Amino acid sequence: MAESAAADPANLADLAARVRAIRARVAMAAERAGRAPDDVLVVAVSKTVDADHVRGVYELGLKTFGENRVQEARGKIAALPLPLIAWELIGHLQSNKVARAATLFARVQSVDSLALAEALSRRAGEAGRVLPILLEINVAGEASKSGLAPDDLPDVARAVAALPHLRPDGLMTVAPIAADPETVRPVFRRLRELRDRLRDAVSGPSWPHLSMGMTDDFEVAIAEGATIVRIGRAIFGARPPTMT
Repeated sequence: MAESAAADPANLADLAARVRAIRARVAMAAERAGRAPDDVLVVAVSKTVDADHVRGVYELGLKTFGENRVQEARGKIAALPLPLIAWELIGHLQSNKVARAATLFARVQSVDSLALAEALSRRAGEAGRVLPILLEINVAGEASKSGLAPDDLPDVARAVAALPHLRPDGLMTVAPIAADPETVRPVFRRLRELRDRLRDAVSGPSWPHLSMGMTDDFEVAIAEGATIVRIGRAIFGARPPTMT
């Protein structure tokens, strides 16, 4: 039987080097923006990554993991009942997976409609919890991506803020893929501006979080106010299509 990824010294050394590098880059980006490094949460994106790799990164100090698919996350969550570990859903949530998502995840970042928010609130209530969520905004208006249109945000946010079993934590966006991260800076700036206006328009939630920025552009996102960055490849390395 092959050794687990977490037990393989060479593999663990690679993970450790990547985690150190990401922490250093996040800290430097935060400091350049006049912010404390602890103001930025690194969510290690663990989609297609097996439980041993996740455990290895957890043991290196990153405790929050982002999953795209409910079914894949379910197996890993069951396999890793670790203290302090937190799982967040960052991928599109299908309506037939809402009940499971409402109990599995510490936070759902990808709430992209009022109907989905209402279903999550209902299911969270049945589970006896208040579920933290982020509203996903399609800032760039890409047809291939999920998310609320910016113009729809105020009305949806007001309705979501009134739901009894959700806690609106802020906004999330996925920027277009770009060779130069500076070209997507306006997307991140726009999300921050939307959040700031939301604070004036919708009473109640403070909308503290901005989840924006991934491996190729997180430093620009931090400069524009990101409080959560979602990092996959720079932590786990390139992912073979068959990795589960």
